[in-house]
Amino acid sequence: MKLTDILGRDCIRVPLVATEKLGAITELVDLLHEQGKLGDRDVVLHAVVERERTRSTGIGNGLAVPHGKCAGSPKLVMALGCARPGIDFQSKDGQPATVIALLASPVDQTGPHIQALARISRLMLMDDFRKAIADAGSADELFEIISRHESR
Repeated sequence: MKLTDILGRDCIRVPLVATEKLGAITELVDLLHEQGKLGDRDVVLHAVVERERTRSTGIGNGLAVPHGKCAGSPKLVMALGCARPGIDFQSKDGQPATVIALLASPVDQTGPHIQALARISRLMLMDDFRKAIADAGSADELFEIISRHESR
């Protein structure tokens, strides 16, 4: 799976307007909704927020991956935002999240959902990738960075 298969340029926000966790999650869900990617915005927002309340999705290395599975998303979709400065997602390493990748998928699509989580995490382990996205000045630039790193 390639992230660029589920992430469109129109679902990337550089930089995010939000400065706190709930605001960032809402902003990314709204971005997916504005692009017609969701069946029910409120159901998706509720699922992602409830998942976040159970356990933080702050992974570390500046990455947070809020996600939820619910009937409000007809297929696996992704929105991506860069937070400058970072947002506290209670990551294990104590660092704020500067890259927030939100995933939403139907309840019955566990496999693709897990593959996307793993792919995002692997990319964020690469120092050159993290530096490149930290310097991205636009959604188009960020999309191109992801595309280049995925084709390696």
